[in-house]
Amino acid sequence: MTVPDSSLWWVRRDMRLADNPAAASAAESRNHAAIMCWTPGVHFWSGRRVAHLARVAWQLREAMGGALSVRRGEPAQVVTEAARQADASVVWAAQEFSPSGVATQDAVRTALEADGRELRFVGSPYAVAPGRVRKSDGDPYKVFTPFRESWRAHGWRSPAPALDGHGWDRLSASDQDVDLDQMAAHGDTTDPLLAPHEFREERVLADFGSFVDDALDRYQSERDRPDLDSTSHLSTALAFGQIHPRTVLAAAARHDHPSARIFESELAWREFHADVLFHHPGARRESLTPVLSNQDWVAGTKADAAFMAWRDGLTGFPMVDAGMRQLAQTGWMHNRVRMVVASFLVKDLRVPWQRGADHFRRALVDYDHAQNQLNWQWVAGTGRDAAPFFRIFNPESQRDKFDPQRRYVERWIPELDTPGYPTPMLDHKAERAVTLEMYQRAKAQRSR
Repeated sequence: MTVPDSSLWWVRRDMRLADNPAAASAAESRNHAAIMCWTPGVHFWSGRRVAHLARVAWQLREAMGGALSVRRGEPAQVVTEAARQADASVVWAAQEFSPSGVATQDAVRTALEADGRELRFVGSPYAVAPGRVRKSDGDPYKVFTPFRESWRAHGWRSPAPALDGHGWDRLSASDQDVDLDQMAAHGDTTDPLLAPHEFREERVLADFGSFVDDALDRYQSERDRPDLDSTSHLSTALAFGQIHPRTVLAAAARHDHPSARIFESELAWREFHADVLFHHPGARRESLTPVLSNQDWVAGTKADAAFMAWRDGLTGFPMVDAGMRQLAQTGWMHNRVRMVVASFLVKDLRVPWQRGADHFRRALVDYDHAQNQLNWQWVAGTGRDAAPFFRIFNPESQRDKFDPQRRYVERWIPELDTPGYPTPMLDHKAERAVTLEMYQRAKAQRSR
């Protein structure tokens, strides 16, 4: 393929210089610039996510010698205007596969072609792009384990060499340029956290290296323990594209320990969920499998009161409340606890999973659309290869098993074991029985 004289890198969910094929392809041109779109949709994000996006963009711009332009507007207009300004005949970008990502890149391609320019895709946010792994008959996988084995057999490329960030051309100033410092400060004010998430690419890579050297051997035995710091904390970096799954998988492959294969499998779940959403775009809001009849879900003021107690960490169940308070204060929650709080909302309180998923979208800094929606569907028993609906987490036994010294719950609930902490808002055993009876009745109705 002929290397164009001038290229533009459209920065999407690949905000890094290490292992970035789109950036590397643009950098092959004699003249190359970079543009990031601050889309109108960002203004519907939580303040914490906006602040983190601004910081990540700021550090990338710094790493590129100040050459990254960040402009507000619709991508089709912003990218086309930037390509004109850079006199770029080709725009390079990582390909997206979510419904909104596909619609956006289609609009950008149409606008560029109308302007006599070309959009070329190289790479994606995944080790194996959604849609690539299929059964022998060509159908997509519905069950995770065979998907994972085919995904492993398909394989992926080695990480691309890192760029040094020098040599990028600066686009001239525009009245659509975004003040990243102002965006970060405004996000912090409107939606404060205890501390910002790590936003420096070099620090993300260094922290991951420390995890591989120290905690990865313990991952298999300790990954479900929220009281221990034994997870990689990569979810935010993966969501914003500061590290690529290939980089993570390459490091795990060099580690000869069973924990490394478990860790690798967790990345496979991320790619499985992206694949499910690619084949079933409606899964972003619609249950793939029905579980309860519509009239069995709680609604109205009762649902609002239940939801608010759950949201505010005031259910009287320490594992649930600790998780929701951790989320509110840090924008992150341990994965085991995410499953516990989701199960409680859907199966104890019988509030539809979509409402919980919407709250996570607002509260999580590491929000990833496919991961969030399909993980909620997994817990709710409505997704692909989901936990059976009749698997209802007992929040007390989960605490006893995964927080045996109560370090986690005591950290996030300072008033635990005092009159200031609420009594349980429901009888878990009784609600479990009611929910299961509703499930069996709905199942019988569907089989008629």
